Amino acid sequence: MEYKKGDRVKHPKINDWGLGEVLEDSNTESVRVFFVGVGEKVLSLKYVQPMKITGDEASHPVLDNLKINKSASGIKYQSLPQSIQFFLAQFPEGFYGKKFREHEREYKNKAHTLAQELLGQVPYDSLLETEDYVEIAKRALKIVNATNLIFPNEKMSLKDGLVEPSAQKEFAVALHSLLYGNGVLEKRFVAFAKVLEKIEAAKWTTATYFLFIVDPSKFMFVKPTITQYSSELCGFEINYKPQLNWLTYKSVLSFSEYLFSEISDLKPRDMIDVQSFMWCIAPGTYQSA
Repeated sequence: MEYKKGDRVKHPKINDWGLGEVLEDSNTESVRVFFVGVGEKVLSLKYVQPMKITGDEASHPVLDNLKINKSASGIKYQSLPQSIQFFLAQFPEGFYGKKFREHEREYKNKAHTLAQELLGQVPYDSLLETEDYVEIAKRALKIVNATNLIFPNEKMSLKDGLVEPSAQKEFAVALHSLLYGNGVLEKRFVAFAKVLEKIEAAKWTTATYFLFIVDPSKFMFVKPTITQYSSELCGFEINYKPQLNWLTYKSVLSFSEYLFSEISDLKPRDMIDVQSFMWCIAPGTYQSA
């Protein structure tokens, strides 16, 4: 049997390997396949004939966004069951234990509560109506300083960028639109990114922090190194570029939703839990964040 690049297959005897995707056209002797359960395998066609899968059964979030790491980073694929075990080795009681609450959850919850108090939709609407852009900038910086998620130099760039009244106004209007606007998220995100570029504060952390901390039920925070690491570990393409862009953030949201679904047995509450999980699953890289 011949196999073409992109074919979806399963091993006829090893169910734990799950669904796979053929990575290149097979030759007469072997076929190279990426399986969700174990990563990349080269199968001898003399002994194994993978079963071709079509239709709805052939769809999987990882394979639909598959990234095979070809860089020198040395990051190897790690299945979700492996990642869950790694997470539980650090937090045996999972998302609801004391250690997780103290190291990961509590300070982000406090920042979320502060963000709702200072720039929830009702107070934000009121400040915008009275054109109190100075106060909006002040409150935004206070929310930023409530956690260690954004690097100190990036916090300083935002603070420096919000000195001029014109910058405060543009930032206030764009941030309100990002958080509470009626238009599609893509346009709101791009508009906010342009304002950050104008005030020389265009970093992924700053661009995604407010969505995440105000509404962690939907949105993910992007810290480039660890977001890339965790996505590569899971074989999930996030189309990362250093410059702010919608495709990368859209891909990160898809990756986050995939993780939320796949770790459902751990009962994650929101993207705060998922973001912490992303930090924890990479061997040797974990630190409280």
